[in-house]
Amino acid sequence: MIAKKLKEIEAAKAHIASLEKSIATELKTELAALPIKYGFSTVKAFAKAVKAAVGGAGKVGGVAKPKASGGKKRTRAVITDGTRANVKKLVEEGKSGPAIAKELKISLPSVQNIKKALGLVKARKQ
Repeated sequence: MIAKKLKEIEAAKAHIASLEKSIATELKTELAALPIKYGFSTVKAFAKAVKAAVGGAGKVGGVAKPKASGGKKRTRAVITDGTRANVKKLVEEGKSGPAIAKELKISLPSVQNIKKALGLVKARKQ
C-alpha cells in the first residue's frame, strides 16, 4: 500500500516537473515575441519604452516603484550654530515653528529639536 502511494508521488513529481518545464518554455517564447507584438524592432527599444512607461522607476523587491517627489533626492539640512541662533531669535520674536521652518528652509522637526536643545519649550503638564 505504501509502496504504491510512493510510486504515485514520484509520478506526480515527474508530471509537475514536466509541466514546469513546458511553462518555462512557453513563457520564454511569449516574452521573446512581445517587442514585435507591440511594434518594436529591437528588444532594447522595447525595454526603453517599458522603462519610460513606468517613469524610469527602480525595482524594489522585484516590483517597479515610482520615484517620490519627481525623482528629486532630498538633502539633509546642515544645522549650524548660526541656524540655532536664528531659531532662538525667531522664537523670541514670537514666530511659530512652521513659520520658522519655512523662513530658514529647514524641517519642522529640526526646529522642534533645536528649540528643545536650547530649552525654549515649556515642559508638559502631567
